[in-house]
Amino acid sequence: MLKEINDNNLNKIIIESKIPILVDFWAPWCAPCRSLSILLEEIFTNEYKNKVLFFKLNVDDNPVSSSKYGIRSIPTIIFFKNGEKKNIHIGTASKNDIRNKLDALL
Repeated sequence: MLKEINDNNLNKIIIESKIPILVDFWAPWCAPCRSLSILLEEIFTNEYKNKVLFFKLNVDDNPVSSSKYGIRSIPTIIFFKNGEKKNIHIGTASKNDIRNKLDALL
């Protein structure tokens, strides 16, 4: 299961992580977000478990982080490495789209 993060710990996790991070900005009422979560869970569990950290951030409950990263549409995925935003994906995605962006971080 993807770990939930929030406004209180997102920046600390991004800065301190030694491996790349994927953050899924989502909301429980968003149907495309739920579909993407299933896909991300599968990719994480089967392919990237020890290579990339995967997190979810509920935009409704965490307005500070959502505003800081300019989240205007969900689902949005932001890819981080060495404390910096490296890539972004807005909307639903295929496994290959996600894999390509993750592989670019490794």
